[in-house]
Amino acid sequence: MPYDVIVRNGLWFDGSGAPPLVRTLGIRDGIVESVSATALDETGCPDVIDADGKWIVPGFIDVHTHYDAEVLLDPGLRESVRHGVTTVLLGNCSLSAVYANNEDAADLFSRVEAVPREYVLGALNEKKTWTTAAEYVETLDALPLGPNVGSLLGHSDLRTAVLGLDRATDDTVTPTQAELDAMTAKLGEALDAGLLGMSGMDSAIDKLDGDRYRSRGLPSTFATWRERRRLIAVLRKRHRLLQSAPDVARPWTALLFFLSSSRMFGRRDGVRMSLLVSADSKAAPGAVGVFGRGTRLLNRVLGSSVRFQHLPVPFELYSDGIDLPVFEEFGAGTAALHLRDQLERNELLADTGYRREFRREFDRKKLGPTLWHRDFHDAVIVECPDDSLIGKSFGTIADERGLHPLDAFLDVLVENGERSVRWTTTVANHRRRQLDKLATEPTVHMGFSDAGAHLRNMAFYNYALRLLKRALQADLAGRPFMTLEHAVHRLTAEVADWFGLDAGTLRRGDRADFVVIDPAGLDDTVDGYHEATVPFYGGLSRMVNRNDAVVVATAVNGHVVYRNGEFRDGYGESARSGRFLRASGASLPTADVALRA
Repeated sequence: MPYDVIVRNGLWFDGSGAPPLVRTLGIRDGIVESVSATALDETGCPDVIDADGKWIVPGFIDVHTHYDAEVLLDPGLRESVRHGVTTVLLGNCSLSAVYANNEDAADLFSRVEAVPREYVLGALNEKKTWTTAAEYVETLDALPLGPNVGSLLGHSDLRTAVLGLDRATDDTVTPTQAELDAMTAKLGEALDAGLLGMSGMDSAIDKLDGDRYRSRGLPSTFATWRERRRLIAVLRKRHRLLQSAPDVARPWTALLFFLSSSRMFGRRDGVRMSLLVSADSKAAPGAVGVFGRGTRLLNRVLGSSVRFQHLPVPFELYSDGIDLPVFEEFGAGTAALHLRDQLERNELLADTGYRREFRREFDRKKLGPTLWHRDFHDAVIVECPDDSLIGKSFGTIADERGLHPLDAFLDVLVENGERSVRWTTTVANHRRRQLDKLATEPTVHMGFSDAGAHLRNMAFYNYALRLLKRALQADLAGRPFMTLEHAVHRLTAEVADWFGLDAGTLRRGDRADFVVIDPAGLDDTVDGYHEATVPFYGGLSRMVNRNDAVVVATAVNGHVVYRNGEFRDGYGESARSGRFLRASGASLPTADVALRA
């Protein structure tokens, strides 16, 4: 029988970390049928890709996205697939759309992830037909998916469905025994339906949207550890994982995740945990030392299996005015973001008493851990009605005007229209040496793109390509920090194995999810800034990554869906290439073998 696709004479990486070899791949019925050192018979093959001088790698796996609403409106998830991502994971940071009603789910998701609420609610009202986790999985699997999709169950989603959004965000409410039983039952049902585990969120900066309970914290931040332990016990029994984020204001609580993951206290099984962090944060430059030796030591001593999700590129943020989640660290920031009307917000920002309180909070925060470095000299204006301010930092403007940096910041916003001032800063991963060190650290995962969220704040859809670019350029310069095969492994099979996904390798018999990469395109264009309009979000312009010279082709389940800058006909509409990946049920590696090694 002829092959459906042949990829000819490319440098083939299988995802395992083995050295690459020049090979030709033959694809039939969505499976890698041949990996050959010699030419394959091309007779009758309708699609031959010449990969001479190119790389053939397994499709990248993005384990931290917030595509939960977007996948309903545009199942192709183009911004990821055009950069070689063939599998994405939904339901992170305690947020999913499995159980909560539509209005509650929109309130949970929109402000936290900076996606207009009207479109999130519209997507759910138009597309939601499920009432159970099994029906949710069936609904997604029936969509004309571009990439493969897996999902976690969000703790905030679960808590809201059982307690109601009001009680779930009331710190005087403790779930009854019946409600705890209901949560554990619903979690069990979701895991039985194929969800990979549960996600949580401890950080109190994330707030609700909508009018009913606006600016309250996410439900998962109100949960006690007694409640969490009940749910983690369900994960342990089924060998599933927990994704979460420690509370930055109380960093010592991260130890509770290690203890909950542990095999101590008579437990036979542990629980894999993947925790979200800004590994090399400007706000806490010494914290990077915790990741690595400290994590390995705790895992070994406690018998736990904890890793940290890390963005392997500089963590650069953009903001239109004060619309940036880091301002939720301040009560005054939350008060401003609570106001949606532009005139009301401008009046508040100009108020003398408000500014006095904001300055007090701002200066006090310098004494404790935060997400943002709070250095307005490291916050540069890139768009402004006053052209003379473009290219200046708010700190420089403060020096020129003899003001407190926060006052200078607020003055510029009020004078020019708060949302008309666009500025940028880098909050983490700014030191090349530390970034290279973290890239090879086994206790951190390559991930944390937040794809599908923070539409005007950041874009890391191509983080995998940017890591490969760094590895390639370092090697060519004679200063290698990791091999290319190691980089590919970290972006594919390593995270697939940890999250229990059937993906990540490209060997004979594997599903044919692959990317053909032109290494000549791995230049500084991968770090460029780009925007594109989003039709399904009312024409909103969002940040994207567009360096199409790198990815020659992306294939999902043997279907070449993207080639030379263009998607196949019917992509994400009538042509289906991806599928919902149910949990493989893989058990936890004994004593976290990879970390012990």
